[in-house]
Amino acid sequence: MRIAVTGATGLLGNNITRQAIDRGYQVVGISRNASNAKALDGLDVETLDADITQWDSLDKLSGSLDAVIHSAAHIHIGWTQRDEGIHTNQSGTLNAIRLAQKHQARLIHVSTVNTLAIGSPTNPADEQTPGDGQVPCTYVVSKRAAEQCVHQAIANGLDAIIVYPGFMLGPWDWKPSSGRMIQDLRNGAPPLAPSGGCSICDPRDVATAILTAIQQAPPGSRFILAGENWTYLQLWKEITSQFGKRAPWTYLRGPGRFLAATAGDCLGKITGKEPLVNSAAIAMSSQYHWYSSQRAIDQLNYHVRPVHESIADAIDWMRQQNILT
Repeated sequence: MRIAVTGATGLLGNNITRQAIDRGYQVVGISRNASNAKALDGLDVETLDADITQWDSLDKLSGSLDAVIHSAAHIHIGWTQRDEGIHTNQSGTLNAIRLAQKHQARLIHVSTVNTLAIGSPTNPADEQTPGDGQVPCTYVVSKRAAEQCVHQAIANGLDAIIVYPGFMLGPWDWKPSSGRMIQDLRNGAPPLAPSGGCSICDPRDVATAILTAIQQAPPGSRFILAGENWTYLQLWKEITSQFGKRAPWTYLRGPGRFLAATAGDCLGKITGKEPLVNSAAIAMSSQYHWYSSQRAIDQLNYHVRPVHESIADAIDWMRQQNILT
């Protein structure tokens, strides 16, 4: 089997690439600088340096493909970078669709639980939960625009699957992405943690389910690939405990959320660069992004490993790569 993986140097894309190689697949790793990327160094992988928003660079790929796994994305939790986010995520997805069509290959589109309705502490959401509730920030709006392209292509006959990962923590996070939370907490947490929660999963488990979906998932099917539903207070306590550092005391409540959001937005206006702590990020982290992965468990044999194991492995890997000091 020969597959193409966009975003092959990212957290999920790199885990997919490594597992596919272990399965004996031929893998084409696609990213802007794939041929010189440390994330792909030493792997038995064909590389393609390509900008996913430019069809001409993707069209250079020769030979046949059995599947295209589109995991590349522009990620920004904030109000700025809207045009860039929509351009990258929407046009990149359109080109991934075009690549799959050209090669008559199955497309696995990596969306996010942030395009779905929000769950609650008593009722985690699934693929059929009605409603919305998401904060309409750049990431949510741009990923929804991208996913809509896939729905339209499916309606027009494309063989495609959509998967919705939760909050991924694990090894091979080269940038790092979610690993920034681990970096930020390695010296101890602030006294107040966000008041919401997330569904924590391991990119290795998500990658396994995606590779399974290539051959087992029905055309047009959708799968949440989330994990254990934890509050951020629980998560921050677990991360800091593995470093032996101070944990947060309690949740960030209404007045504190308002002050943090206002300060972040004001700083962004002054500096011209929106900080990680902004009103969109504060609003999202105050919600319960809790989800059920039961469909993937039943149909893809999706396995969710314990959160503490994912965190420990992420920390060990970051230390080996000198990403943690």
